[in-house]
Amino acid sequence: MPLVNNKVGDDCTVGTDKALADGKALVDSLVKVVACYRHLASCVGGSTDSLQLRDELRQTREKAQKLAVAICHHLTSQLRDKSLPEEQRKEMELLWVAFSSSLELLHVDMCKVFNMGNIFSLANSVSLVQTGLQGGGSEVAARALSLPDLNQAQTPTLPEGFESQERSTMEEEISQIDHMIDDMEMKVNVLRWMVESQGPQYADPLSGTDSASLAPLSVDEEQPEHQPLCQRSHIFALSVLISVVFVAATLSVCIVLFS
Repeated sequence: MPLVNNKVGDDCTVGTDKALADGKALVDSLVKVVACYRHLASCVGGSTDSLQLRDELRQTREKAQKLAVAICHHLTSQLRDKSLPEEQRKEMELLWVAFSSSLELLHVDMCKVFNMGNIFSLANSVSLVQTGLQGGGSEVAARALSLPDLNQAQTPTLPEGFESQERSTMEEEISQIDHMIDDMEMKVNVLRWMVESQGPQYADPLSGTDSASLAPLSVDEEQPEHQPLCQRSHIFALSVLISVVFVAATLSVCIVLFS
């Protein structure tokens, strides 16, 4: 009886599972950082806009770009592997869709910050919109960057040429993200509308509140004989209306016959 050595197959399976777990961890980190950047971007031009906010945006943007480069290399190498099992390939395609969508959101928010920075200058704080908000997003940014706390010390005066340097840097970074998105589409051909979401992480499960709110509806569907109060009131009103019409028609016929 021939001996079968499954060591190679087991090593491949373990390696694929590890690559999948690493990809999920990277994509989850990117999603959190992009969400943090979107939160900070909404404050640009408002009453909480400051030099500290612009620095937090810069740090968050740099973190997102580092993650994006790592994810792009990781997922590209996996999806271009012809020996990748079908189940793992589907999971990698899910990660690819989540990654590309997050990257596009980052690109949109970076363009927004760039345009808002051109309109609202930190040198002229009077032009900032007084939204009434107080405080910044330092805590949110610190959690997204996995830092205990961001550097709260900020220069009391705006450095000379800060905004022009920031604009030129952002133009270059936006161009890099745009190039990365185009390069991704050329290297890996994953059709988003063909990728089906699987598992609790990418599904849209009902929250506890939604489940509680839908519980009475499910009870009504299971017990059709139990009619809601509003439905019974409608039936009662309709019955009264039919009775009134019937009595009116009877009186009209009697008047015609006995006149």
